[in-house]
Amino acid sequence: MEWVQVCSDPILKNLPYKIELNEWGKIVMSPVSIKHILYQEKIAEWLRKLLKQGKALQEFPVQITDTQSVKVADVVWISEEILNQVSDQFASPIAPEICIEVISPDNTQTEMLEKKDLYFRSGATEFWICHENGKLEFFNANGAIDQSIMVPEFPDQIQI
Repeated sequence: MEWVQVCSDPILKNLPYKIELNEWGKIVMSPVSIKHILYQEKIAEWLRKLLKQGKALQEFPVQITDTQSVKVADVVWISEEILNQVSDQFASPIAPEICIEVISPDNTQTEMLEKKDLYFRSGATEFWICHENGKLEFFNANGAIDQSIMVPEFPDQIQI
């Protein structure tokens, strides 16, 4: 299955699940909790407050380079330059500069680190993980970093 088909399938619209495609074009669905949504919104609010340029968006689809997979980042920060290049796409062939995943109870650290590598392969500059307690981990292409380089004022703990 291709992402365009997923987006246009009336049966899949308005499901209370995050939908992604794996590398074989198979649909992967993950239910999200209200707490998960609250973390997404709070992170997006902080990004909007601290970064005046670009956009903080939620549920942003990224076509992973060299695969059929589409990963949907929970929150992203994307520059106007990249957004202008991809705004007419169903899934962005370029990862936003910051891709953020909020861990759900069924996510593993291994799964998150794999997503990190996929987003970096597609052009991301930073990858963040928000844990179930609101604690954030920050990464750049070289590995873990103490704080975001792009948004050094961003807190390392989110309160909801």
